[in-house]
Amino acid sequence: MGGSTRGALIVIEGLDRAGKSTQCERLASKLEGQGRRVKRMRFPDRTTPIGQSINAYLQGENQQEDHVIHLLFSANRWEAAAQIRADIADGITIIVDRYYYSGIVYSAAKDNPSLTLSWAREPEVGLPRPDVCIFLDISPEDAAERGGFGLEKYENDKMQRRVRELFYRLADLPDGNGFRIVDAGRSLEKVEEEVLVAVESTIRSLNDSQVLKNVEPWPEGSYSNG
Repeated sequence: MGGSTRGALIVIEGLDRAGKSTQCERLASKLEGQGRRVKRMRFPDRTTPIGQSINAYLQGENQQEDHVIHLLFSANRWEAAAQIRADIADGITIIVDRYYYSGIVYSAAKDNPSLTLSWAREPEVGLPRPDVCIFLDISPEDAAERGGFGLEKYENDKMQRRVRELFYRLADLPDGNGFRIVDAGRSLEKVEEEVLVAVESTIRSLNDSQVLKNVEPWPEGSYSNG
């Protein structure tokens, strides 16, 4: 495939039940078949103490104020940041099932006036920035027809519609650089093919002088909370 000897940081995003986990698994298998070292991650990481608190919240076992749970989600990503950087530098490609994009849109989708996209994004500044983020786009209606929908806190029609809207808004903001939208309403094979093409193109574009970037603050005036 060519490209850099460093690994690539690849993020798969989407609504709940959009097929993220399946596509992460298939992508990992393809890249490993090409001789790449691959590691899979998913957020929230429910194995850590912070992740266990998040899991209890998502399962409806406890309640958290909106800003508090957002900061816990962010802290869960920060727990992994140093290891992500080390693995990428060591030549390991990391495929992440959800990342900070989900973190900020799901919080902003609650329509809490003081929890805007820009506020939600601030704690993410400094995290490793993905080389590519692939958004698996599916309508909330189609997602709801898939198995397991509705089992967790955010899996309802109103929330999913708002989340989808905010993902599209992100694509028009500075975070949209490296953002790819893939129609996930098609067959698994068609989606897999398009995801692989986007990832291979990203890997080819990397070179050894390109270190993994950080999430940067939004330029002043790039986003209005109004």
